[in-house]
Amino acid sequence: MMKRDRASAALGMVVEHTEPGGAIVSMLIRDDMLNGFDVTHGGMVFALADTAFAIACNDDHHVTLAAGADISFLKPTTLGQTLTATAVLRTKSGRSGLYDVRVTDEHNVPIAEFRGRSRTTNLATPTRAHN
Repeated sequence: MMKRDRASAALGMVVEHTEPGGAIVSMLIRDDMLNGFDVTHGGMVFALADTAFAIACNDDHHVTLAAGADISFLKPTTLGQTLTATAVLRTKSGRSGLYDVRVTDEHNVPIAEFRGRSRTTNLATPTRAHN
């Protein structure tokens, strides 16, 4: 999946660890990721959490997509900080799953909490990388 994820690659996300039902992804905050107050744009924090969530819930041969997600922002960050999103499966029933993602700064201070709801589709996972 990540070989085809142009959005996450453009944001400079790095996959640190994956396992069935879990993932850790990091991202260095760049100047173009700041809002008008010089703090990290909430959409960037959400994108990082969403990517960790996507990796955690796509551990088989069918595409699993977000059915919904919520985020709570706890602390602002800014230029030069490294954020890390750690996703874990909480429960799965049939084609539906529930995942929690904690986003921390480089000092392991929580800056956001994300909860994602997944739904596994009947679509097969694409096999070729995007060129």
